[in-house]
Amino acid sequence: MKVRKAIFPVAGLGTRFLPATKSSPKEMLPLIDKPLVQYVVEEAVAAGIDQIIFVTGRTKRAIEDHFDSSPELENHLEEKGKEETLQAMREISDLVDIYYVRQKKALGLGHAILCARDFIGNEPFAVLLGDDIIDAPANPCLKQLLGVYEHYKGSVLALEQVPLKQISSYGCVAVNRITDRVMEVTDMVEKPKQSEAPSDLAIIGRYVLTPAIFPILEQQQPGRGGEIQLTDAIKRLSQDEAVYGCLFEGLRHDCGDKLGFLKATVDLALKRDEFKDEFTAYLKGRLGC
Repeated sequence: MKVRKAIFPVAGLGTRFLPATKSSPKEMLPLIDKPLVQYVVEEAVAAGIDQIIFVTGRTKRAIEDHFDSSPELENHLEEKGKEETLQAMREISDLVDIYYVRQKKALGLGHAILCARDFIGNEPFAVLLGDDIIDAPANPCLKQLLGVYEHYKGSVLALEQVPLKQISSYGCVAVNRITDRVMEVTDMVEKPKQSEAPSDLAIIGRYVLTPAIFPILEQQQPGRGGEIQLTDAIKRLSQDEAVYGCLFEGLRHDCGDKLGFLKATVDLALKRDEFKDEFTAYLKGRLGC
């Protein structure tokens, strides 16, 4: 069955970016001139997703407003003759069909996915985390995962090799390799100590999952941090059906981290024709190059 739907869990409080996120969602932090979440929505659309559900919290109204139409703004831009900007604003609200559901309690990523069960129904679906920005314009990360799903007919996790000293920040997997970039997942551990990590392969914020995950999530007991961990549920799923990993091609920016956010800003700015030359000269001047 074709994957048509995607879940965006965006109910987190974004505490690592306080005070900037005290009244504004982390997902709406601007990366140059677009909010983080728009980059990820555009990736989903480029991969063929045509319906998205945001799992939100009570402080996330700005996300709904961003992807809604804005007649007053559009009228103002039209009156000022700013046709290019007007078209860009209209394209945001026309990107994809978007729906919303509330996660009323912060019970973890697994619980957030469960909140979208009625929307997904009995279909395979994607999950995208809004603070992982993956620069892979020729072949979007989610599209790579969907290719693996379509070939092997099982759930797929995006994997990235990370330094072992950082592995305790991620879900980590043990695998049997099938190809250089595709592997079958044999075990997984949520945020292991370096000495207990089964590999240097970390799960990052892209998933394709079968609907068999939902009854598992319903029965899942709280794990690390007292939350319902998606990793624990996928581990249980792997006992019933094959789960695959995809070592994706592309450059990932962890924009849930302040340093990662800064790196993403620089890297993406240097790819923009309108300021790459001047920005390059500025950075060289600051670095004394």
